[in-house]
Amino acid sequence: MTVLLWILGILATPVLLAGLWLTWVFLKEFFSPSADDGSGDLDAADTAYVGRLGLLPAERQNTEYAGPLPADQRAGLDAARRGDWQGVAEVMTGIGRDWERRSGFAALVGEQAAEEDDWLLAWERERPGNPDAAVVRARSTVILAWHIRGAKKAKYTTGEQFAGFHRTLESARAEIARAAELNPDDPTPFVAEIWVALGLGYPNFEMDKLWDEIVARAPHHYEAHFSALQYWCAKWRGSERLAMDFAERAAASAPLGSLLTALPLIAHFEHDESDDAAVDQTPEMVARVNAGLADAAAADPGHPRLPELRHLLAFYLAMQDRAEAALEQFRLVDGYVDALPWRYRNDMAAYYCRIRDLAATAARTA
Repeated sequence: MTVLLWILGILATPVLLAGLWLTWVFLKEFFSPSADDGSGDLDAADTAYVGRLGLLPAERQNTEYAGPLPADQRAGLDAARRGDWQGVAEVMTGIGRDWERRSGFAALVGEQAAEEDDWLLAWERERPGNPDAAVVRARSTVILAWHIRGAKKAKYTTGEQFAGFHRTLESARAEIARAAELNPDDPTPFVAEIWVALGLGYPNFEMDKLWDEIVARAPHHYEAHFSALQYWCAKWRGSERLAMDFAERAAASAPLGSLLTALPLIAHFEHDESDDAAVDQTPEMVARVNAGLADAAAADPGHPRLPELRHLLAFYLAMQDRAEAALEQFRLVDGYVDALPWRYRNDMAAYYCRIRDLAATAARTA
């Protein structure tokens, strides 16, 4: 498996359900990657039941976000789309030293600037040396580099794309250094640099140095940990063992409510190539899911990354035949699907609805 939107999986072949007696042991095989997709094969009664629960069909799922954006971030993103840099600056000022929200919002508007940066150029002209504009520029340059590379596997990526990708990542390093200099306490520039480390292939000792800069500023920063875990995965610069070791250490040392219990679940997901749901039902995996449930319950309901943990919990609870608990998590995130594990599918909304609806109908008969 791969990270974020860059490598896409293919979806499961539709199979008619023989009935609700279908054992959850075969769920993973049922949903393993293949050439087709659909929203599921529930009978009319089950489909009506899912509708009565108020759960949304695939076509009404938001595929851009894991959960609803906070009102201030929606306003800031709308301002960026209008070319109003003052509106973006106001949101950044309001966020202040909430590093989790700052890094997330900088990435959100950085994505917009990677498409059209006239408003960011105006901000930089009007307020030279502004640390907020600088960190948005740093994030935007990293995002632009990955846009240039494209989402296809390396063998389908041209030499010209790779040259532009590497050239832009190199220029991002200068933008990152400038942003860090302008706001030395801010971990956000260093979080952005993790994606430079992936793209340019930083050796492990350089990643360790970068990580030291981050944890010195924000020891339990969710986005930083998520990004670093990608680096340590076998698909990038590490291995399954290194990724799981990193994930387990972070989860064990983090306070409840930090959401870092998501990391062992992600590390498992990233390296799981089995078609047997039994690997998700081991005592170790049940304990990881239980830890995630406790973490989510203790978290600030407004934590910007809470929906990402809930999506993982919903999936693994379903795989563990804990249908009622799975449905509870699905109801808390329904309407948004840009999160693991759905993100790696061609039609993430259809895959999400398949697992959700099976959990809902299983809970009905429990």
